[in-house]
Amino acid sequence: MMIEKYISALLYRYQCVTIPGFGAFLAETQPARLDAETHTFYPPKKLISFNANLKNNDGLLANHIALQEKISFDEATAAINKKTALWQAELKNGTFLLLKNIGQLSRNAEGNIVFVPETPVNYLTDAFGLASFVSPAVKREELKAVAEAIEEKAPVVFTPERKRNYSYLKYAAIFVVALTAGAAGFKVYHDNEVARQTLLVEKAVQEKVQNRIQQATFFIDNPIPAVKLTVKEETKILPYHIIAGAFRSEENAGKAAAKLKAKGFTPERLEKNKYGLYPVSYGSYATYAEAQDTMRKIHRTYDREAWIFIKE
Repeated sequence: MMIEKYISALLYRYQCVTIPGFGAFLAETQPARLDAETHTFYPPKKLISFNANLKNNDGLLANHIALQEKISFDEATAAINKKTALWQAELKNGTFLLLKNIGQLSRNAEGNIVFVPETPVNYLTDAFGLASFVSPAVKREELKAVAEAIEEKAPVVFTPERKRNYSYLKYAAIFVVALTAGAAGFKVYHDNEVARQTLLVEKAVQEKVQNRIQQATFFIDNPIPAVKLTVKEETKILPYHIIAGAFRSEENAGKAAAKLKAKGFTPERLEKNKYGLYPVSYGSYATYAEAQDTMRKIHRTYDREAWIFIKE
């Protein structure tokens, strides 16, 4: 079984894909950038890295393989363990391990696993369809020198005859300015007069209304009973969950949630999945961006193995 294709598929949706007993591939979003030397613009992308210390089985990869291969969770876990054992043997023998569309793994002189990302794939779905391109540099100094040379060779000269031909424009401009000022003054006077007349009419109407209200008396013999309306509170959907762990025992899931609550989180026990596990989350969020930001904080301060589950 080539589990690297399933790892590649999960990297499109998740920031952390753990291979139990082997390590984890992490995806961090890299913004668009410019290579000043080659004048090349690169779109935003997910930068793939490897952490050999994250080995605990979070169930993500096994669940995905079980769903795609239509096998049980335990069979998927056994297949992963078999594959990782072969990988460990190849690395121990000094062989370079190449995972298609992910990168290359090897061991250094100290025996540590070294990862080199070698992938033409951009796992950032927001950047789908964007490619790098080269833009030629703008040579401002050369263009400035050319413009100055043209200006020196072709100076602009106004002859006396040309000036006399346009002398009437001065008087036309004075006439237009005077006409505009007169129109503006008349408009201000007219607007003020209309506003004054409107205010007088409104004042007279208000006085008549007040007199009518003071003279009138209202009696309600049979008041209508108040109607109580029941407003159904809208339930806010929070589809993004930061998973702390998944437990086969519901009791253990409850204990884990209690510990997280004591540490200041707002945990949630999700429904039992079809593999018989009870997931427990650090919290649930309405948007992917909010969940991603919180997960990064949890990675830095509390748990590097937390990951985002999207409940469809």
